[in-house]
Amino acid sequence: MKKGDILVSGVQPTGKLHIGNYLGALKNFVDLQNSGKYQCYFFIADLHSLTGEFNPKEKQKQILNLTADFLAAGLDPKKSVIFQQSQIPAHSELMWILNTITPMGELERMTQFKEKAGMGDYLLYFKQLSENINVERPEEEKAWEEYEKIKNFEKYYKELFSREIEPTEKDLVDLHKILNLLKNLSSTYKQLREFSRATNNLLDEYVKRSKTKFGLFDYPVLMAADIIIYNARFVPVGDDQLQHLELTRTVVRKFNSKFGKTFIEPKAIQTETPRVMSLANPEKKMSKSQPESCLFIDDSPEEIKNKIKRAVTDSGSEIKYDKKNKPAISNLLEIYSALSGDVIVKLEDEFSGKNYSVLKNDLAELVADYFSDFRKKKSALLKNPVKLRLALESGSEKASKIANKKILEVKKKVGLI
Repeated sequence: MKKGDILVSGVQPTGKLHIGNYLGALKNFVDLQNSGKYQCYFFIADLHSLTGEFNPKEKQKQILNLTADFLAAGLDPKKSVIFQQSQIPAHSELMWILNTITPMGELERMTQFKEKAGMGDYLLYFKQLSENINVERPEEEKAWEEYEKIKNFEKYYKELFSREIEPTEKDLVDLHKILNLLKNLSSTYKQLREFSRATNNLLDEYVKRSKTKFGLFDYPVLMAADIIIYNARFVPVGDDQLQHLELTRTVVRKFNSKFGKTFIEPKAIQTETPRVMSLANPEKKMSKSQPESCLFIDDSPEEIKNKIKRAVTDSGSEIKYDKKNKPAISNLLEIYSALSGDVIVKLEDEFSGKNYSVLKNDLAELVADYFSDFRKKKSALLKNPVKLRLALESGSEKASKIANKKILEVKKKVGLI
């Protein structure tokens, strides 16, 4: 492995990689490795992958599958250290030590966590609603029975959201049941009926967010430990991880200030990579959760052809790059450009006067051919899981030597030994 500044990055084993994952991470990893400028450490981020829903019986398979992706794409154990995060206990040890100096406020500002959690706004909204509910007894005698039910709801709702503690799961289930009953109120209570429907929808979202795991909150601290335990100077990241890397730099400064110079502040390496969008909706990122509109890098040529054939297009027939007015065609052109190496302007000239089906056919052929060698290599690697495990064990052993040395230094600094 060539000498140079240390570079660290990882990928979560959560299923098959799609073309966006490849262009945003894996292709970049191989280019950085082959540049000869860095000592590269690339890892299977299996601890991070536990923050989402997963099947324990599938996790080992996912780890080996991603290892095969790494090797088939061109990462070389002779040039880079390729390892499994969970096999290096020092990552988790350092994470805990960093937790003791990381302010909660810093973590709460993380955009990804706020998007997936952030229940405070919902609680405030529900509390404000509880203060505004004031149902008066109707004049119609036939509505009195409903009125008694509503008054019970009003009392329950106000008590629930005036407490200092958050509602329990049982509270929310009970509230759901009551709101469902209120949706069927007579026209006398039309306003309250509409309120119950709207509140029920918000409650569904609140319940979903309230189940967010703490691992998602603490994810950036583990990411910081992953990086600084190897004295990394550089981290290849996408735009969505820049905020987490800045937190890493903040934590480094706090630690160094409190315990003395120990860690390096890592810098981001950003490359020009397209933001690959869904084939079904060019307004949304390509996602493995929607496999029918997602190009996986180990899809067969037939699967690639069918998915691209079904890809949505824009009005008109001109093949032109225009993100605002032609987002679907622009997405296809970006994929074509990234894999072919041709600039967008050249592609516009090449497809001038041709219809969308020609672009789709040519793109399908390009994608299938581009990943042809990858598919063959990965298929061969998966037939030899022992080789994959040995590659991970060997890399993990190399990484452990560096990580163990660093965690020893950290423990001495904080007075544990």
